[in-house]
Amino acid sequence: MSSINIVMLVLIALIVFTVLKGVRIVPQGYKWIVQRLGKYSQTLEPGLNLIIPFVDTVAYKVTTKDIVLDIPSQEVITRDNVVIVANAVAYINIVRPDKAVYGIEDYAYGIRNLVQTSLRSIIGEMDLDSALSSRDEIKAKLKLAISEDISDWGITLKTVEIQDINPSATMQASMEEQAAAERLRRATVTRADGQKQAAILQADGRLEASRRDAEAQVVLAKGSEESIRLITAAMGTEEMPIVYLLGEQYIKAIRQLAESDNAKMVVLPADILSTIKGMVGDKLKV
Repeated sequence: MSSINIVMLVLIALIVFTVLKGVRIVPQGYKWIVQRLGKYSQTLEPGLNLIIPFVDTVAYKVTTKDIVLDIPSQEVITRDNVVIVANAVAYINIVRPDKAVYGIEDYAYGIRNLVQTSLRSIIGEMDLDSALSSRDEIKAKLKLAISEDISDWGITLKTVEIQDINPSATMQASMEEQAAAERLRRATVTRADGQKQAAILQADGRLEASRRDAEAQVVLAKGSEESIRLITAAMGTEEMPIVYLLGEQYIKAIRQLAESDNAKMVVLPADILSTIKGMVGDKLKV
C-alpha cells in the first residue's frame, strides 16, 4: 500500500471521528448541558443534536423526570415547648437544567435543608394538638414557603408531603402516663359513684323496711286491742282476756322452742292455766 493511500485512510478516519464527535443523541427524559470552551453554550433536547467537535463538550446530564427527595427526620419544638419528630418527602421537577447546575452547587442538598428549616419554622408557630392534626395546613404553608426560593434554581416543587409527625419518645411516654392516670381517675370516680348509689339504695331499703315494720307493729297492736275487746265482751271479766292472750303467747313460745334444733327436752308445768293465772294475779297485785 502506498503512502498516499495510508494518508487517505487516516483522513477518512479522522473525518468520521470528527463527525461522530459532533453528533449527540440525547435519550428521552434527559437534557444535556453543553459548554463551549468552559462556558455555557446550549441545552440539548432529547433526540439528535449537533455540536462543534473539540470545542463543545457535554458538561452535565440532567434528568427531566420528577425527582423524589426524602427529607430526614428532625426534632421540632412547638409553641407550647413540646418536642416532636417530623419528616417529609418533596417531589420536584427540573425545568431549567442550566439554572439547576449553575445556580447552586447541590440542588438536592439545598432543597432538603430548605424544607427542614421551613418545617421547623411552621411547626414552631403551632401548638402540639394543632401540629398533630393539621398536616394539610403544614403542607400548604411549606409548599408556599419554598416554591419561590427553588424557582430561582430552575426547579418546580410539584408537591411536598408530611410523612410522619409524632411526639418524641419522652413525650409519648409522658402522654401515655397522663392517659393512664386519666383512665384510673375515671375508674375511681365511677366506682365511687357506684358505691354511693349502692349505699343510698341500701339506706332506702332499710328505711322502707323500718317503715313497714312500724306499720306492721301498729296493725298487730290494733289487732291485739280488738282481740282483748272482743274477749272481754264475751267473758265479762277483765282477768280472763289477759289470761287467754298470755296463754296463747305461752303456747306459741313452747311450740317454737320444741321445733328448735337445739331443743332436746321441753318441760311443761302440770297446770299451765293455774300458772298463767298466778302470773297474771301477781301482775295485777303489783
